[in-house]
Amino acid sequence: MLSSRSVLNVTVTGPHQGVLGLVMFPIITLPCCVFLFINLTMLYTLRSRPLFREASRYVLLFNLLLVDTVQLFQSQSMFLLSAVSFTMLYPVCAALTAFSSLAHCVSVVTLVSMCLERYVAVCYPLRHSAIVTLRNTGAAIGIIWAVSSSHVIVQLSLMLSRFSVADLGVMQMVYYCGKESAFIDPVSDQYDRAFTYFLFLLGAATVSFAYAGIIVAARSASTDKASALRARRTLLLHLVQLGLSMSSTVYNSLLIVITSSLERVPAVRLQVSLYMAVIILPKCLSSLIYGLRDQNIRPILIMNLICQCRGSA
Repeated sequence: MLSSRSVLNVTVTGPHQGVLGLVMFPIITLPCCVFLFINLTMLYTLRSRPLFREASRYVLLFNLLLVDTVQLFQSQSMFLLSAVSFTMLYPVCAALTAFSSLAHCVSVVTLVSMCLERYVAVCYPLRHSAIVTLRNTGAAIGIIWAVSSSHVIVQLSLMLSRFSVADLGVMQMVYYCGKESAFIDPVSDQYDRAFTYFLFLLGAATVSFAYAGIIVAARSASTDKASALRARRTLLLHLVQLGLSMSSTVYNSLLIVITSSLERVPAVRLQVSLYMAVIILPKCLSSLIYGLRDQNIRPILIMNLICQCRGSA
């Protein structure tokens, strides 16, 4: 994982080395680039019309898409660096790991906020415009980033506090940069696990609460049945998205188990499937959920995608 010219020296077999990385490179890079293109076009779409800039649900969606796109780009960049056996200093790896945790935390909590917004829209339609205002949404996003940044500061402090400045200047990663290689101190690893479990429980409880509330509200004669049905389907998709997003936190651990217990060819196939399912797919689900299902976004997104494709041809 890392080496140092001092007494610190820990090694582990990297998950993407040699032929393994070269085989996975074209299989993973192409769909990742496609989804990055879709996400970037979706971000442009959400900023292109006043309707999207002034509606709270679309502002939350923009924030979610932004961090998901950044995560997707970083994940692919780290994969490429691992595939070519690029090494880096431990402080750089720690900073990248902390930044990934920041984006992950913002993504999950924003997803939870979007579920609550749908709950208010269906269960309290007359009060929705007073509760979910653009100002309140901006304040909520600010709180999300502040809390997530505080978590990352604590996480980074725990990772680096064990070493002196002199040690940090010479410690270099041997194989790949990931949580398993960055969290050397058991305290930082336990803190990350505890916070991850907290995020998962918070997300699952919120989505379940909102879903149950919408089911109850749908039985009321005053509730728009079509709106309630769309909200229920959206929350179910968000629950899947949340599960996939949380599963990405154990991706590197799964890779270590796979590469140590399977032959090379089955390991490559399983790693490609896992990477697509828990790393790439959760980062593009928001574009698919809203880009294909939202009647306001769909025609504008399709038009922008066609224009972008024609412009690049």
